[in-house]
Amino acid sequence: MNTTNSNAPTLVGRVVSDKRDKTITILIERKIQHHLIGKTIIRTNKIHAHDENNEYQVGDLVTIQESKPISKTKSWRAINLIARK
Repeated sequence: MNTTNSNAPTLVGRVVSDKRDKTITILIERKIQHHLIGKTIIRTNKIHAHDENNEYQVGDLVTIQESKPISKTKSWRAINLIARK
């Protein structure tokens, strides 16, 4: 069940919640430039990702990869730990 698709989109984000079994919540931050005034704005998204072994903790920086839907809210898998808090 640990197969990864190299063509699937990947994102890097920080774990903000690990309270649910086999599920982590990832905060994705991206910087965009305002179309009129040119100011850099930070936009955030929260994504629920599958964590099979409950190995990631709050504050960890992880890589997630899109996969087939696992549940109603999960269609991403945590695949790699980049940095521990």
